[in-house]
Amino acid sequence: MNDLQVDARRIAGVDEAGRGPLAGPVVVAAVILDPLRPIRGLADSKVLSPSRRDQLAGEIRDAALAFAICVVQADEIDRLNILGATLVGMSRALAQLPVKPLLALIDGNRLPLDLPCAGRAVIRGDATEPAISAASILAKTERDRIMVELDRIHPGYDFARHKGYPTREHLDALTRLGACREHRRSFAPVRLAPGKQGRTATDRVSADLTGRETA
Repeated sequence: MNDLQVDARRIAGVDEAGRGPLAGPVVVAAVILDPLRPIRGLADSKVLSPSRRDQLAGEIRDAALAFAICVVQADEIDRLNILGATLVGMSRALAQLPVKPLLALIDGNRLPLDLPCAGRAVIRGDATEPAISAASILAKTERDRIMVELDRIHPGYDFARHKGYPTREHLDALTRLGACREHRRSFAPVRLAPGKQGRTATDRVSADLTGRETA
């Protein structure tokens, strides 16, 4: 399908946050922008400051025709591997959109096998396609929010600071404390870390959040 022939109100951008961390979920967002309500300053979430990301995330939620956020937890990442979990999250996010897309623009070079619509992979799409940029911002801000909450539930790992990435402080905490339930046990630094392995019985922060179509 040629996206130039598709109504812009039926094109979804899709991106993820959290493929590299040792702990926490991978979060995928899908966004359909409203061409009548453009959002200035959309860019790859990684080049934006946290305050600017938060500001834009609020604008995206208010102005987008539709958005959906899918959270794929650590245990499912361990079962599927991180690539598989990311692709599953992309399909779920698109399926949860309250407006059915005709085309999905997906950041990267891989497409899920079970997309609910036509798809096109866009390398570095988070920097070139506004809808993908918007998805990257929603995914990143939602994942950061989850990791701050997990820091409260699992004290000692400093999740709020490093967001689960393999910093020296995080690796030191793994050595001292072992893995909590939010760690990805299939990832080598977690699997090989000394100390007690396994997930604790604390409640998990997880929910698929679906946005509403705006007028």
